[in-house]
Amino acid sequence: MKPMDLPLRRSAGSRPVAVGRLRGGRAIATQDCVAEEVPVALEYNGVSHAVMLATPADLEDFGLGFSLTEDIVDRASDIRGIDVVAGPHGITVRIDVASACFVRLKERRRNLAGRSGCGLCGMESLPEAVRAPPVLRSAAAFPAQTLLDALHALRGGLQPLHEATGATHAAGFGDASGQLLLVREDVGRHNALDKLIGALVREGHDVARGFIVSSSRASYEMASKTARSGATLLAAVSGVTGLAIDLAQAAGLALVGFARGDAMSIYSHAERVLWDRSHG
Repeated sequence: MKPMDLPLRRSAGSRPVAVGRLRGGRAIATQDCVAEEVPVALEYNGVSHAVMLATPADLEDFGLGFSLTEDIVDRASDIRGIDVVAGPHGITVRIDVASACFVRLKERRRNLAGRSGCGLCGMESLPEAVRAPPVLRSAAAFPAQTLLDALHALRGGLQPLHEATGATHAAGFGDASGQLLLVREDVGRHNALDKLIGALVREGHDVARGFIVSSSRASYEMASKTARSGATLLAAVSGVTGLAIDLAQAAGLALVGFARGDAMSIYSHAERVLWDRSHG
C-alpha cells in the first residue's frame, strides 16, 4: 500500500463555530471548524499524576504512549487496563499499572500540570529534567528521499484534523519502504507523538525498523520520546534545539530538521540517512 492509499481517519476532536471574516474590506458571517482542546487527566491506580491540554481523540493510545515515554512503565504488559472517562470538566484516563511501577512512580512524584510548552515544567531536580534514554542498538538507516516522501505524504491528506482546523500537529511512522503506516494528531506536538507511540505498541509494530516524522520542531522532549520508543530517526519539518541534538547524539538517534521539498538538515548520526555522496 502506498502512503497516499492510507485510509483517512475521521476528524474527531473538532467542532463548528460561528465566525466573522473580513475579506476584501467586507465582513462575512460564516462558520469555521476549530480544534477541541480539553483538560485530560492521567490517573495511575487511582492517583492523579498529570493534567494535559489535549485533543479528545485516541486517548487510550495517548495513555499508553505517555506511560512508556515517561518511564512510568517499562513495557506495555505493565499496564493492566486503560479506561477513558468523560466528566463535566474534562476527561480522565484511568490507567491501572503493576504495583512495582506504581511504587516507582510515587517515589518520583512531580507536578506536570499543563505541560504543553517547554515540556519540563514542574520537574523537581535538574537530573530528573534531563534523563538520558537508553542507547539505540539498531543499525537501521533510511534513504533521504524516503524521509522527504513520508513528510510530503503527511502533508498531503493524512492530517484531516489539521486540514479542517489548521490548529494541530501530527506525528507519523514510516517503514523502510517509505510507507506511512500510522498517523496521529493533537493540538500538542508531544501529545501527537505519545499517541503515535501508543498506537504503534498496541498494534504490534516493530518500531526499531522504522522512523518518525513530525509536523513540528524537534525539541529535547520530542527527541527523548522518539529514542525511548525505539525508533532510530526523527525527521521534523521545522528546526531543532541544541539540547535535542545532544540527546540524539548520545542515544544513537538520527535527528533531521527543516525537511521540506528536496532539502533537509542532519544534526546527528548522519550515517542513518542514505544519499548519493557522489553528488556532494
